[in-house]
Amino acid sequence: MSDAVVIGSGPNGLVCANLLADAGWSVTVLEEQDEPGGAVRSDHAVDPDYVSDMFSAFYPLAAASPIIASLGLDRYGLRWSHAPHVLAHPLPDGRCAVLDRDPGTTAANLNGFAPGDGEAWLDLCRGWDKVAGPVLDALFTPFPPVRAAATLAARVRAAGGLRFVRELLLPVRRLGEEKFAGEGGRLLLAGNALHADLTPEAAGSGGFGWLMSMLGQSHGFPVPVGGAGALTDALVARLRDRGGSLRCGQPVTEVVVRGGRALGVRTADGDAVRARHAVLADVSAPHLYRDLVAERYLPSRVHEDLRRFAWDFATFKVDWALDRPMPWTAPEAAGAGTVHLADGVDALTRFAAQLATGHVPDQPFLLFGQMTTADPTRSPAGTESAWAYTHVPHEVRGDAGDEGLTGRWNERETEAMADRMEKQAERYAPGFRDRIRGRRILAPPTLQAADANLHDGAINGGTAALHQQLLFRPLPGTGRPETPVTGLYLASASAHPGGGVHGAPGANAARAALRARGPLHTAAVAAQRALTQRKR
Repeated sequence: MSDAVVIGSGPNGLVCANLLADAGWSVTVLEEQDEPGGAVRSDHAVDPDYVSDMFSAFYPLAAASPIIASLGLDRYGLRWSHAPHVLAHPLPDGRCAVLDRDPGTTAANLNGFAPGDGEAWLDLCRGWDKVAGPVLDALFTPFPPVRAAATLAARVRAAGGLRFVRELLLPVRRLGEEKFAGEGGRLLLAGNALHADLTPEAAGSGGFGWLMSMLGQSHGFPVPVGGAGALTDALVARLRDRGGSLRCGQPVTEVVVRGGRALGVRTADGDAVRARHAVLADVSAPHLYRDLVAERYLPSRVHEDLRRFAWDFATFKVDWALDRPMPWTAPEAAGAGTVHLADGVDALTRFAAQLATGHVPDQPFLLFGQMTTADPTRSPAGTESAWAYTHVPHEVRGDAGDEGLTGRWNERETEAMADRMEKQAERYAPGFRDRIRGRRILAPPTLQAADANLHDGAINGGTAALHQQLLFRPLPGTGRPETPVTGLYLASASAHPGGGVHGAPGANAARAALRARGPLHTAAVAAQRALTQRKR
């Protein structure tokens, strides 16, 4: 019997398991898939000579996370790489907004859109410099972040007080219009807001666009050398180095509860895996409360609130092996790891409106990744390992394009949608399609089959909108990892602070489980483990 059972080996599950092992607990991690990593995996399936990241690819939140930093993953082979530019947003007329890790370079680029916009960008950076520390502390600690909030309040006053807070609550369209005369700065903010499901007119999208832009400015959008799987490999190696156990191909079908307490889990093959102290679930909140925990063990309000749980957008992704680099019309885009493709903020609003009305967008906003540009180990010299994803409705009511897509995502529809995305990329890089030597299509059902947490390809464990954040995440009044079942903790992106590879939900769950046992117990276990290791 292990002290803890962790369901799921995504980054949150592995961070959770590592922190428990650090405290001296014995830990068993059970993973449904045949390999660990959740949405942090890479392979050679598109072309044997190319490394393709299957899901997530760029990791600004990991670079900023004190949780990830505390694990010392460099000792387990993890290395980071950066593209020459963080982000580019080309326009059909050849202009291109560029986010660079050098604020002066970003500012000079934005001045090309309108004089004075560079100084406006530097003003955003100065605000970030004043509040970055406590903002990240608040983001990566359990809710409510009491200590971080007190420090943040003082820093916010220095950054402009209520005027600063007002800007963060603005829709990103409005924030961009207030800050920038030209289109470049507006595009950087609005495109970054759509890394979550926050549309240009959504309240708070200005704050998220600012956060992602400033993370890119200060930390870049780094990638693991050799592929996203290198991050998972390091987490797994660290866990095993501390005696943790990982069992793949072991889907969990039930959390075993007796007397209101989680005692362990049952797997699909009928095995009972006991947990002495805690079960920690790196699974979505709907899956945990609807499928794994019997309804009789939960207050009736849980299932009532689940009816109002909102997913973030569904996702459609295509991976490519290109025999030459992308032929961008805007040369600045060639040096960016991440490229946003939309004709402007109005096009982003149009895209979002089509999603809101259940229509598959006819000119999808693409987040395009140039992985060899970011990490030369990903493919042979002179080639590019690339991908793009866009969003589609969970429930398709119509197709804004001409192909009559219905959301069945059969072979005809997946091929048609992939072709639509390629045609959109071709508008900014004529000749792109002639350079494709291999492609892989990951439609919403394919993404979910490869990682059950990606419901229809939803990548953030639930919407990032204000009504499902903080004490409303994942359900009203449940902003912490504790659940109504004693000894059961939610450790996934469905919990505060949400999506992104930063480890905070897993770390928060681990700390809650350790706190429930008390500091004396934790110290005693750690001491006993140290003694046992010395005897060996």
